[in-house]
Amino acid sequence: MKQCYWLLLLMLFACATPDTHEHAQQLAHGAGLTRSQMMANGFVLTAYSRLNNPEQAINVYIEGDGLAWLSRHQLSADPTPRNALGLALAAIDPAANVLYLARPCQFNDFERTPCASEYWSNKRFAPEVIDAMNQAIDRFSRPAQAQKLNLIAYSGGATVAVLLAARRHDIASLRTVAANLDHAYVNQLHQVSVMPESLNAMDTASNISGIPQLHFVGTADKVIPKEVALRFIAKQRHANCASIIEAQARHEAGWLEQWQSLLQTPMPC
Repeated sequence: MKQCYWLLLLMLFACATPDTHEHAQQLAHGAGLTRSQMMANGFVLTAYSRLNNPEQAINVYIEGDGLAWLSRHQLSADPTPRNALGLALAAIDPAANVLYLARPCQFNDFERTPCASEYWSNKRFAPEVIDAMNQAIDRFSRPAQAQKLNLIAYSGGATVAVLLAARRHDIASLRTVAANLDHAYVNQLHQVSVMPESLNAMDTASNISGIPQLHFVGTADKVIPKEVALRFIAKQRHANCASIIEAQARHEAGWLEQWQSLLQTPMPC
């Protein structure tokens, strides 16, 4: 049954759909992930969760930047990802506790709750965004029971994950997929505008050196090269808790087929 759902999930992810909200619901439904929305620091955040065992850690998935730009010079009117890879990875995860968090303004009803476009452009990693994501996690975790969190983030979501890990004390591990761990360097690499109003994961790299980390990089990724992860690890005081794992994947393709095996990769430290 699980194998059938996994094949169905790959088919859903491969097929484009005009209704991104319905597409996300289909991805989540077969995995038993329940949709919810909450207000956090002025943002409406969308979550999908399956929390079955409070004595086990929660695998927290953070979505990428979504459809932030239509082209190099044209900002999207809605950053909701057409194919939510972060959600698709969460749907494959067999853990008892899985929490997926979309980013601010994604899966948003703009008619009811407007969301400023700066939060998927130059302020996508602003302090108020990180505060909102932190509050959202608090809604689902059980700090009184010392419940640990495993952060798993895709692309730009990795910046959010690192900034969260640097401020929280319940992070057991960090996994990133095709991760933007230094948006200043990546933007310079692609010759696009900088984001001075956004926090940068690279600036807090040394603060998470004690957290076991796996950074999965795609050998055919033309968006985020392996060098980004190498620079991030080099910035940490003790690199023995962080490893880079190469996978045959592009930035947005090839990850789902390998995710179950990649999840089994032993953590350093």
